[in-house]
Amino acid sequence: MTAGNEFDPEVAEPTLFSALLMPHRSLNRTGFLVLMAFLSLISFAAGVAFLLMGAWPVFGFFGLDVLAIYWAFKINFRRARACEEILVTPSELRVRRVSHRGHVTEWVLNPLWVQIDQKVHEEFGIEKLYLVSRGRHLAIASFLGPDEKASFIKALNAALQAARRGVTYNPIS
Repeated sequence: MTAGNEFDPEVAEPTLFSALLMPHRSLNRTGFLVLMAFLSLISFAAGVAFLLMGAWPVFGFFGLDVLAIYWAFKINFRRARACEEILVTPSELRVRRVSHRGHVTEWVLNPLWVQIDQKVHEEFGIEKLYLVSRGRHLAIASFLGPDEKASFIKALNAALQAARRGVTYNPIS
């Protein structure tokens, strides 16, 4: 026999805010392959020109340049695997950060006590965003630009305000 007001752990809390932040990379895989083919072709042609002039060691250095550019782009693409997920429900604010190496770090905060702090530059706008709880600062949204951070902070503030108001019960829906 139930009274109808028992705690049911299977009922999921409503999600007030959810964001998946990833670093922006303007060059996709196809663009990378086209760029590397173009650089290889130019370096090979210039290397052959120097080889015909008798400066054969220059040919190898042109190959090293292409290899260095390839290596730099591979590091850049590997770093793009990092992400940050922010989820707000009425009872918790969860920040889950995955590094480019796959290391996962997660923080769970009470949305009733979380404040948003920002470091603003006069010329450039918002530089850094922090979640402040119990005197500790957690940097978030470092992937975003100043305008994106302003939009993000507005949406996150609205979600935190909704969490502070509490869950509303609507029996009709």
